[in-house]
Amino acid sequence: MKAVEPTQTWDTDRLLTIPNVLSFLRLLAVPVFGWLILAGHDLAAVILLAVSGATDWLDGFLARTLHQTSLLGARLDPVADRLYILTAVVVMTVRGLVPWWLLAVLAARDLLLLCLLPSLRRSGRVALPVNLVGKTGTMLLLLAFPIMLLGSPDSFGLVVAEWAGWVLAIAGAFAYWAAGILYLKGTVELAHERGDRDAS
Repeated sequence: MKAVEPTQTWDTDRLLTIPNVLSFLRLLAVPVFGWLILAGHDLAAVILLAVSGATDWLDGFLARTLHQTSLLGARLDPVADRLYILTAVVVMTVRGLVPWWLLAVLAARDLLLLCLLPSLRRSGRVALPVNLVGKTGTMLLLLAFPIMLLGSPDSFGLVVAEWAGWVLAIAGAFAYWAAGILYLKGTVELAHERGDRDAS
């Protein structure tokens, strides 16, 4: 992964656009999603997550169609995805549906990205571009948790779904960390470039 971010032009810098409003609604639904899992309303939580996923696709489609792409919108979507993943794994851990080590593995990766922020800001960035590995890991995890939820003995007890969810979760965790390592590499490259500029 190259540290140099490709040039991106945005249609608008307005805050209140239809795609951004949809992204904000996705963020507002995160605590509702967590409460539904905690309260044992598993099917409702899965439906809400599916609606959120459809909204994620819709806001991207509308941004391109209405020429309302924006930097804010590009930043909000990955944040919403991470919050849904973190909320799912935290609440499912509290309910005893997944072990603590899975929460630790995923949380440690996001902690790594958080630790990279000061270096990125010194390089004039707030984030690196989302890479394909990260998108794959996010997609796998967003599929894994609802399947695991429906397959758990406390829910519908679908053994096949529980195993399928675990396969997706393990694969997603590997991809999630592989993307994190690529972000770390990109941040180090930016720091070296900054150091070379300062030295010249």
